[in-house]
Amino acid sequence: MAELKFQERQYLEKLMGMGSGYVLDFSNRTFREFVHDTAKIDIDEERFYANGDSKAKRFRTFIEIESDYNVGVVIKGLCDYWLMKVNMGEFNHTQADENLHKECLKTADRLKSGAIIENLDAIDPNTDDSDFQKLSESIKECIEKNQPETGLDRLHTFLTRYIRELCKKHGIEIKKDLPLHSIFGMYIKFLVSNKLIESEMTVRILKSSISVMEAFNTVRNEKSFAHDNPILNYNESVLIFNAVSNTLKFIQSIEHEIDKNDEPDIVDWENWAV
Repeated sequence: MAELKFQERQYLEKLMGMGSGYVLDFSNRTFREFVHDTAKIDIDEERFYANGDSKAKRFRTFIEIESDYNVGVVIKGLCDYWLMKVNMGEFNHTQADENLHKECLKTADRLKSGAIIENLDAIDPNTDDSDFQKLSESIKECIEKNQPETGLDRLHTFLTRYIRELCKKHGIEIKKDLPLHSIFGMYIKFLVSNKLIESEMTVRILKSSISVMEAFNTVRNEKSFAHDNPILNYNESVLIFNAVSNTLKFIQSIEHEIDKNDEPDIVDWENWAV
């Protein structure tokens, strides 16, 4: 259950126009699509109709029963949607509305920061494959239940698939049986060789991450539900999740810059050493 202060609820209700039963200008169909795209949750599930069937009532129920993180993500998405509509000239607004928007963003940030894992949104597929999407959702469920240790094996599987997809995108040839740290190392070589990293310190951090990924193989094989083993303790599991999600977030920022520019040249693998 997400905990919103009285003032936060008032700000949110006012900005979203919920007093009349609506949420902004969404129809039932578009609201369902929005929430699913934003948080991978179906707002049309029966549990959200407990207090009524209007969009506003379902959203209030969503806030009551969903995690801080999920509610924060949706509020942030709604704020971004509101701003988009303002910029497109489709919503009239006043200075008071802008102030409400800022307050709602603060609420979203507070709720998201309460999660045990930073950048959980980075654990998101980079393909449209439905199985990959389900894998991502199952990992996030472990975090929402505050059980990161139960998701380590799936996190390893996700990360391996994610880096393989990036290698495929950039024409980096990899063998099917290469372990995680090897394909991660090849991807880092690609970034460094194409001068996509500005500082030597960042290069060193990324190179050191290769050995971290190698250690993740051991955790997956010996300390997770991948096999019949005792699982890793909670605190170390949180640390591993944060290390992976932060790395993914950085990689996504680099990929965003690559997509904005021309594709870099393919690496000369023979003359590059870690």
